[in-house]
Amino acid sequence: MPTMKAYEVPKPGAPFTRVERPVPQPGAGQVRIAVEACGICHSDAFVKEGHYPGLSLPRVPGHEVVGTVDAVGERVSAWRPGQRVGVGWHGGHCGVCPPCRSGDFIECVRGLVCGISYDGGYAEYMVAPQEALAAVPDGLDPVAAAPLLCAGVTTFNALRNSGARAGELVAVQGIGGLGHLGIQYARKLGYRTVALSRGADKRQLALELGAHDYVDQQAGDAAAALQALGGARAVLATAPNAKLMSKLVDGLGPSGVLLVVGASPDPIEVSPFQLIGLRRRLQGWPSGTAKDSEETLAFSALNGVASRNEVFPLDRCNEAYQRMLGNQARFRVVLQVRGRTSAPTPA
Repeated sequence: MPTMKAYEVPKPGAPFTRVERPVPQPGAGQVRIAVEACGICHSDAFVKEGHYPGLSLPRVPGHEVVGTVDAVGERVSAWRPGQRVGVGWHGGHCGVCPPCRSGDFIECVRGLVCGISYDGGYAEYMVAPQEALAAVPDGLDPVAAAPLLCAGVTTFNALRNSGARAGELVAVQGIGGLGHLGIQYARKLGYRTVALSRGADKRQLALELGAHDYVDQQAGDAAAALQALGGARAVLATAPNAKLMSKLVDGLGPSGVLLVVGASPDPIEVSPFQLIGLRRRLQGWPSGTAKDSEETLAFSALNGVASRNEVFPLDRCNEAYQRMLGNQARFRVVLQVRGRTSAPTPA
């Protein structure tokens, strides 16, 4: 029986451990993927530390997966061997619960998460439900595409559903793994794009990524700066700092929305008075479905939106993970499973 290399979490807090496993066989409605690249996301810590509810260990993590269809199971009609595909956070849905019957698959009550509900992309092969797959455009290489299946779809999908129209003021808080993509998407979607971060040294980077303006949150009141520009129709909050997010509510214009995609356990503090008068609102945004990922990839290829990545071979996944966890990476970390296996390559 052919085997494959994979890296699993054997118990909470343990290093990723190399194992040899039989190459998995796709069941009915499933597709086997020959993995080419897999991004490392901060959410992989849910697996690494054993914190995700209902998680069963050992588990192979990874939900920013790009590869090619290697085999299909029975009752698979939409995919065939050789197609380029990706799998993101949304790893499948039941199709019959109330949210699914309304077409809201991301809120499926029995929804699956790639790399949590089943083994993910820290491996040479993986199996996923057919509804979890997104087509990858030929113009995107695997390393470039992988982070777009999580950081990319989260920011793009939040922005395009924000209610903001082309020409309106949209601010992106944070210039990290999420924010550096959010700035690019905001500019390409036609918004007047303002980047918010801490330190004057971030200005040039923000402008390079496409921001029209930059506001240094260390230099003064960022909300007042946004109001001086006319008030933001939307603020995409990507840096996981609830205190800084709270301060940005007053930077929203009429019917403005604070879109929260940077996860933090701390509460966002806002008074009713801040919301009522100008019809402001707070909203979270949870990634997207496979169709959303597919549209994110297509938009990125068409408009030249690109993640800035550092690349590691699969065998160095522990080192790569620690670089991500220590906030040392600029901006995303990607494991190359097939192909080049040289030293990490910063963007």
